[in-house]
Amino acid sequence: MSLERSIRKLAAVANALSSMEICTTSGCNQLVSKPGYKLCYECWKTNNLTSRSTATPKPQPKPKISSSPSIPSLLSATKISEKLALHNHIIHRNNVNRILAELGLLSKEKNGWVATQRGTSFGAVQKTHSETGNFYVVWSESILENKIFIQTLADYATSNNPEQNASQVIEEQGFRQKFRTQANLRTTDGHWVRSKAEVLIDNWLYMAELVHAYERRLPIEEEMYCDFYVPAGKVYIEYWGLENNPEYAERKKVKKALYQKYEFKLIELSDTEIKNLDDYLPKMLLNFGVVVS
Repeated sequence: MSLERSIRKLAAVANALSSMEICTTSGCNQLVSKPGYKLCYECWKTNNLTSRSTATPKPQPKPKISSSPSIPSLLSATKISEKLALHNHIIHRNNVNRILAELGLLSKEKNGWVATQRGTSFGAVQKTHSETGNFYVVWSESILENKIFIQTLADYATSNNPEQNASQVIEEQGFRQKFRTQANLRTTDGHWVRSKAEVLIDNWLYMAELVHAYERRLPIEEEMYCDFYVPAGKVYIEYWGLENNPEYAERKKVKKALYQKYEFKLIELSDTEIKNLDDYLPKMLLNFGVVVS
């Protein structure tokens, strides 16, 4: 580098330094770090570190909470029996399935218990045993709060308690008297019925060796009684005898609507079928899987 160029460069540097200001920090006489700056390098560094230490911390993102719903616990017949025992309902686990089947929620098949369509609406979940391949059903805990299930349990407990059973009969008779005349005809198996047609139906079922109930309350929230019930096929039988009575016709309409609402199996008999039950009833029962030999 020539002497002349060195002189020009030094002059430029001197000129730049002459244009720089003194650091504005009190007590500091150093030049600012660059033209146009207010602080020297040391003061700038100290000030920058202080501002960082007092700055508001950046908020950290909250941990994500899984939005997947918790899986509700499901109850087997044994678990239902155990939970009922806590509320003084002593129901053996084998009878739990029978009661649920009575409600039309289960069906007993060759390889175990199968949930019906109605059972699924009550929270039934169909399962298959991993080792035996047998079918079984588990239930949502809501089954323990279902009014129909609770009412059926109460009826079951009453039927096994003579004192409670007597009071229930009196209560039910009071309800029936609103619509029925007192039953005064006795059938072969000892049932007291209201009409000669019902005598014929009851006697036919008895002679066919079909277990049956008369005037049984339906397992629904509404208070309604069937004429006959055949447990073998979970079939209800109704005899419509007073077709020309407006009050009876209205009650018939209500009963049929309830049978349809709960999808119960129903056999309807009129005077035409009563005249020859041997021709009609076996075929009607066979439609629901009940074989009459």
